[in-house]
Amino acid sequence: MILEKEPSSPFFYRKVMNKIKILYVEDEPFLGKIVKESLESRDFNVQMVSDGLLVLDQFDSFKPDICILDVMLPGKDGFTLGKEIRSLNPNIPIVFLTAKNQTEDLLEGFKSGGNDYIRKPFSMEELIVRVDNLLDLMTPAKNGKNNKAHSVKVGKYTFNTQKYELCLGEQVKKLSHREAQILNMLIEKKNNAIDRREIMKAIWGDDSFFNSRNLDVYITKLRDYLKEDPDVEIITLKGIGYHFSVT
Repeated sequence: MILEKEPSSPFFYRKVMNKIKILYVEDEPFLGKIVKESLESRDFNVQMVSDGLLVLDQFDSFKPDICILDVMLPGKDGFTLGKEIRSLNPNIPIVFLTAKNQTEDLLEGFKSGGNDYIRKPFSMEELIVRVDNLLDLMTPAKNGKNNKAHSVKVGKYTFNTQKYELCLGEQVKKLSHREAQILNMLIEKKNNAIDRREIMKAIWGDDSFFNSRNLDVYITKLRDYLKEDPDVEIITLKGIGYHFSVT
């Protein structure tokens, strides 16, 4: 069942005259038709492409605000497309759709420029909420408003919470949306224990096995990003969660 959002939601008023444009890449006709029509019923302008080889031309001509890419595609796979799209537009949000759930597949998705990763089968409610969240996060940057840097010191690092940048001297690491969310939660609870279920429920809405695997991937990536400062450490508390130690 597809649930409509309340009319008071900002979702309905983000763009009245100029609809948000979604480039949706899916080779399953039945699923593609359902998803396209559901998104259009929410006032999105959707360009659907079923062949990976045609995507870049459509991206260039359609100029989407966000891309939703299936991973398994004819002609060219979604991960390859994600890398190519990211090289053309470093800031555009990208959501991958896939039936895969192995850790290496998740890592490949994020390495390919994905901001989010949704496992099939998925609900339209979940997809629309994730798209809406990513677009809301991009709005200040696109409108040129509220762009003043909001920086948090984390040991030797500086974390820009608006630009999703983790800086160490002149080195700048661009974080994904999920990486930034998790790091924010760790910072808020620094030097205290935080339940991993609390993180999963805040980020994904539930503490399922799949989301537990997702969290493991993100924690591994954040540890790698923070490894240059020995005084910053994400410590695993078995059976509990994590302790973000910053001295």
